[in-house]
Amino acid sequence: MIKKFVPDDFIVPGKLETEEFRLRMLTPGDVGKDYKAVMSSREHLRSLVSKEDKNNTWPEENMTIEEDLEDLKRHQEEFLQRKAFAYTVMNLDESRCLGCVYIDPSEKPDIEAEVTLWAVTCELENGLETRLLKTVKRWIEEKWPFNETEYPLNKDA
Repeated sequence: MIKKFVPDDFIVPGKLETEEFRLRMLTPGDVGKDYKAVMSSREHLRSLVSKEDKNNTWPEENMTIEEDLEDLKRHQEEFLQRKAFAYTVMNLDESRCLGCVYIDPSEKPDIEAEVTLWAVTCELENGLETRLLKTVKRWIEEKWPFNETEYPLNKDA
């Protein structure tokens, strides 16, 4: 029997909103804004993912918008199937993607979920990623059914 990531009766939060940003399910409709955010933040993203996997080169220098669209379709399907949860981080008028938050099952037996997140490079100096991490940690503790959660890419934030 495969262990479920979240219980059947758990109501997955549809969004999280602060005075600064909104988290909601990442969908294929976000591809234009997501692609711009990802590609403008390639070096930052690579520095984060290389902490866990030195061979990971995502996002590729020549990643196309079509490849990003396929990623977003996969993330939405995982979300709808309750296998993993990818949230886009948008400014409040939804004119800009500010980053993403990923809530995934952990492969470690003593950790239930791994939460990774990033903010666009142009918002790093003003501390958005640190504020996002603090907000998400509190949200996970208060609204999600996990006892043990790890933040592998954001240990230094």
